[in-house]
Amino acid sequence: MTISGVSGRTSYIGSGITSLRDQLDTLTQQLSSGKVSNTYAGQGSGRSLAIALRAQISNVAAYADTAVNLNTRIGVANLSLQRLVAIGSEVKGAAVSAGSNFDNTGQTPGQKTASLDFYDSVDMLNAKSGDRYLFSGRATDTAPVAPADQIMNGNGAAIAGLKQVISERNQADLGASGMGHMLLSQPTTTSVQIGEDFAADPTATPPVAATPFGLKLNAISTTITGATVTQPTATPPATTPPSPLAMSVDLGATNPKDGDQIKFTFNLPDGTTEDIVLTASSATPTPAGSFAIDPGQPNATPPVAPSSAVTAANLNTALTSAVKSLANGPLVAASSIQAGNEFFDQPPMRVQGSPASAATSLVAGTAANTVIWYQGEQNTAANGSARGSAISQIDTSITVQYGARADEQALRSQLQTVAVFAAVAVDPAQLGNATYAKNANAQIAALNQRVAQNLAAVPGQQTIQDIQADFAGAQASIKSTTDRQVQTKAMAQTMLDSIEGINNDEVATKILALQTALQASYQTTSNLYQMSLVKFL
Repeated sequence: MTISGVSGRTSYIGSGITSLRDQLDTLTQQLSSGKVSNTYAGQGSGRSLAIALRAQISNVAAYADTAVNLNTRIGVANLSLQRLVAIGSEVKGAAVSAGSNFDNTGQTPGQKTASLDFYDSVDMLNAKSGDRYLFSGRATDTAPVAPADQIMNGNGAAIAGLKQVISERNQADLGASGMGHMLLSQPTTTSVQIGEDFAADPTATPPVAATPFGLKLNAISTTITGATVTQPTATPPATTPPSPLAMSVDLGATNPKDGDQIKFTFNLPDGTTEDIVLTASSATPTPAGSFAIDPGQPNATPPVAPSSAVTAANLNTALTSAVKSLANGPLVAASSIQAGNEFFDQPPMRVQGSPASAATSLVAGTAANTVIWYQGEQNTAANGSARGSAISQIDTSITVQYGARADEQALRSQLQTVAVFAAVAVDPAQLGNATYAKNANAQIAALNQRVAQNLAAVPGQQTIQDIQADFAGAQASIKSTTDRQVQTKAMAQTMLDSIEGINNDEVATKILALQTALQASYQTTSNLYQMSLVKFL
């Protein structure tokens, strides 16, 4: 009889031990990693879903990073807008409450406030987030607004800034006579006529356009019984131009009564109107804003009756003085405002020719002779809306628009109004002259009024608050999307954990059981290997 060894009989025990060790290694790896397997193959039937869930979680994380960047950019832009709103209120308040106390630079305290706020405004519009300019539209690597000092004072002798453009426009609007391009005459002894000094000539080759400079006639009216007024019309009448417009009043043969008035209405370059109201008066001396009624010479020999012709001559003198005051006061303010409109236009418009007082037209400025204040993406139909100049995707099918341009209507309007208010100055050396001081006071009063009006909200026109509202809408969209994504990510992570994750307690229990079984197997195997026939017998 043959007796075989135990090794062959116990080989099956060795394979069992190997299997137990493999199971123990797998469970130990799961316990250390917290996952069922480190490979998708080991995840079983849920591996395809796990891949999709991981992609979804990764996308949500990327969108979350985008949201952080967007909120930072919009937050910085909003800080600039908040400051600009405050500047608008400050300058408007300064204009409303400003008097005519000129300092040694020829400016009022309100204008000094505007000067500081203008430089601050430029800084706000040149705001950056990281390396990105926020008010340049798509031109994010370019500062949108030229340096404040260059805008005001130009860039060297050859490149004009706002102050020079205002000065040129003032001269052009005043005209060589200082009368705002108005001509006064008396066609008859009892009438007074005021007319423009230039007329368009569309029949000329090339056609001659109307001049944009100076006062323009609007209307005339009177309360004088028996007087005749002629509204602005081409005078003298002609079948073909050019015939400048003129309007007139004829007193007739009868003198006006005390208190009778004549009102002359003029259009100014900035689109506003101004009235000259002259009142008939027999008082001596003749009050301001009045014209003297001829009393005649009742004590002469023979007595001389009152004459409407003499009264008309007095009216002509009073109107001449009033037109000069209007031209050197409110017209200068309106001219400055219009110069601001033209300088901040794209391209900037300037008076053509020299001297400026004899120019009759405007010409587009270029970068070679005029500071171009806005350097960012142009606000054109082809470029679309300002908000659409920066678009980011914050979810699979959701985008937000958060672009801005410094040349948007609300931003440009406020910037140019503040700039003009800060740029205008009178000549302090001439304030000792009573006539000049009177005109300077009228000029700054008219400028204060226009600045306050231009900084007031106008229904139907964009305001800075409208831009803030757009940004607020973008932030609200980002927040709601982010909140939803947080919930989506949490649910996806929970499902992914159910596929990839383990129950630590369950795995630990299995490990203990395997360790016990493995220990028993080791002991049994050891005992079997130590058995022999001798020991058995």
